[in-house]
Amino acid sequence: MVFKDMFQLYKIGKELGLSRKEINSTLFFKNRYPLILGLMLIVILSVFAILFWNVALVLYAKSTEPVYPRGTLYSSITFRDFKDKK
Repeated sequence: MVFKDMFQLYKIGKELGLSRKEINSTLFFKNRYPLILGLMLIVILSVFAILFWNVALVLYAKSTEPVYPRGTLYSSITFRDFKDKK
């Protein structure tokens, strides 16, 4: 079935005046990655890279937040506060 269709495509190509090389390049895509697919791949990878970078920056900012409120150097809670608990 497939060979029959291929043969018909060759016949149509010959009737149009195409050479065998032109018919083969049309049927068997010599260029593995057409330009549009390459550009789409670049755009998709760029979007993922930007999203990854933003997530990494947010996680870094969250992990480096100060433990104590602004302006304080240390916590006012001591171990003695827990010993006096009744």
